Amino acid sequence: MSHSQRMRRRHNSDKYADKEESQAPTSSKSDSDHTSFLCSQKRVFALCLAFRMVNSVLVQTYFNPDEHWQGPEIAHRIAFGYGHLTWEWKQGIRSYLHPIIFVPLYRLLALLHLDTPWLMMRAPRLLQSVFSAVGDLYLYKLAAVLFGDSVAKWTLFSQLSNWFMFYCFSRTLSNSLETVLTLVSLYFWPCMRPSSNCSFVSRKWGLAVAAVACAIRPTSAITWLYVGLLELFKAHDRFKFIFLEVAPIGILVLGLTCLLDRFMYGTWILVPLNFLKFNFLSAGGDYYGTHKWHWYFTQGFPVMIFSHLPFCIAGIIYSKQWKFSGLLAWVLGFYSLLGHKEFRFALPVLPIALMFSGYSLAVIEDPGYAQNKGKKSIKKHTRFPPNMGAAILFLLATNIPMALYMSLVHQRGPEDAMNHLAREALHGKVKSILFLTPCHATPYYSMLHHNLPMQFLDCTPSEEKGVPDESDRFLMDPIPFVSEYAKNKSLPSHVVLFDSEEQKLKNLLISLDYKEEKRFFNAHFKVDRDLQGSIVVYVRIR
Repeated sequence: MSHSQRMRRRHNSDKYADKEESQAPTSSKSDSDHTSFLCSQKRVFALCLAFRMVNSVLVQTYFNPDEHWQGPEIAHRIAFGYGHLTWEWKQGIRSYLHPIIFVPLYRLLALLHLDTPWLMMRAPRLLQSVFSAVGDLYLYKLAAVLFGDSVAKWTLFSQLSNWFMFYCFSRTLSNSLETVLTLVSLYFWPCMRPSSNCSFVSRKWGLAVAAVACAIRPTSAITWLYVGLLELFKAHDRFKFIFLEVAPIGILVLGLTCLLDRFMYGTWILVPLNFLKFNFLSAGGDYYGTHKWHWYFTQGFPVMIFSHLPFCIAGIIYSKQWKFSGLLAWVLGFYSLLGHKEFRFALPVLPIALMFSGYSLAVIEDPGYAQNKGKKSIKKHTRFPPNMGAAILFLLATNIPMALYMSLVHQRGPEDAMNHLAREALHGKVKSILFLTPCHATPYYSMLHHNLPMQFLDCTPSEEKGVPDESDRFLMDPIPFVSEYAKNKSLPSHVVLFDSEEQKLKNLLISLDYKEEKRFFNAHFKVDRDLQGSIVVYVRIR
């Protein structure tokens, strides 16, 4: 090697060393930030998982019949050979894709001899808590991509502190899983990201997850119609998007779902079409009650988002992220066109609203955040500003009591009653059960976990409008209904009913040799019927 070459090599070596030395503090700082608690995705997931698992154990109340009757009940039938199929399954408007998730869990519990009453009640929610933690993580990641780490941190705080997410997200509703899939899918859609942050996402992943969400809940298509049109408008490769991505992925997921349903139903059936006919074309859902068109905007969604509402509105205004606020308005507006409305239908877009709440909290923490367009202010706070502490205290003081009351107190009677009956059945003390409650007002075989004769009041929608079902006839005049039942059918060993009907039937039950065995608190206030303050279990003494 010549002298000039040696000198040039030494000069380059010194130059690279100086460059590495100058970059070392920055690299070290970057590594430190990356491994910090809230910036570490693994730690965020661990936090969310621990939180949701505790959350699932604390949820001990009855919210919506579908939580038990359309998921665990069907899975129990598949896993153990007995369980009730409601009328929806007989008409083919439900896919087995959601309940099939719980089948391996049930079989594992049985294999390990862990299928006790407590675990049969808790295990499905614990499984859902794992999915919910994934949803929390992807909401955090989505907020980080859109607005940065500060907003992501406060978005996660808003998500975990919101009373309705605590109350509903760990329940085994198909809406809960739909919400998880919605959050995961939104993260992968280029059209929902800033233009500078699209190179590392795969639209195909977003499409695949969205297709699964639609297979589980066909109404999820409302969300993806909006997102799909945005992507179509923004995409340069529209032919590829429609014919090489949307069509193949959609057909593949639909085909696999149809094969599963063909195997489970025993015949070819197209669930999304049947679902569309019943809920949209014939308004079959209206049979279970209707609300005013503005209910989601004036009552439903404000109750769900609760005290986060002013922060959400401020976040929408400050962030100017109109794609996501448009998605909120689109979904709530579309659902408003339907007569039958429920809180859980709007669950998939609640985390989006809470992301705006997170943005607002980030601005309160650092007023320069909005002016810097999402970049951290140069000013560093050693402690929260006074108004930041007040905001956190306000949100926690309003949401925590609400979450705990609704999860531990309000309408806990049905689950307590079934847990009691499951323990009694374990010792052979229960032979048969009659539920004189509004239909689907308690869990069923999935919680009892004993193949005993059981009967409840039917509420299958009638093809003739205005014709009351069995449940309605009982509630209108309980005494003649039970008297007729006693004449024509053998009496069960146990009867379950709410105290609102017990007051009318007590003397008749005593005359039929029944006595009160156990009474469970249910609610302090009425929901949509007379006050059902407690639920009572009667046992026949001969």
